[in-house]
Amino acid sequence: MMDTDGGRRREPPDETEHEEDDPDMSDLFDDLSELEALVDSPEERERVREAMQTASEVSDGEPPVFGRVIWGFDRADLSEAVLGALLFGIPMAVEGGTNEAGAFVATHPLALAVTFLAAIAIVYGVLYVAEIQDVRVAYAIFGLVPRRLAGVLGSSFLTAILLMTAWGRVDWTDPWLAFCTCSVAFVPMAIGAALGDILPGS
Repeated sequence: MMDTDGGRRREPPDETEHEEDDPDMSDLFDDLSELEALVDSPEERERVREAMQTASEVSDGEPPVFGRVIWGFDRADLSEAVLGALLFGIPMAVEGGTNEAGAFVATHPLALAVTFLAAIAIVYGVLYVAEIQDVRVAYAIFGLVPRRLAGVLGSSFLTAILLMTAWGRVDWTDPWLAFCTCSVAFVPMAIGAALGDILPGS
């Protein structure tokens, strides 16, 4: 196509290529994680982690809810996890089917084991595999268990016990049956806790 001065019109540059190459907070965390693996002294490693914490706080201040980098697990995250557990757990506490399922797994230990493994796998998938948010592992317990995973699972199981007990849905004169019933309620509450924790993007 020709311009009015007889020259060939130049097409505007394709900005999408540059946009795809623009670094974001996720790239910054990748670089900092690589740097953390390279440094030798504990002091230098702690300084890198402090930089990652600062970067996560800057990410939290951005308007979008999605697309943030989530790093660490603090009291605010714990509160969000408990709230999510309650939102998913209240229906389980008022449904009679929870007690029926608890009675079943109480007589089938393999089903109880599968219930726990399924809960852990689903929560791990929500946090780290589904990529709902860019969740990073910080300060793993014993170098293996992510603090966020342990916090979400632990808080949701404790919430399940307290809720089911407070509302008279379990009788601890039969501890095994009560434990199994709370374990059934724990599964959806753990999913709710994981979602409640990461969706706000903190």
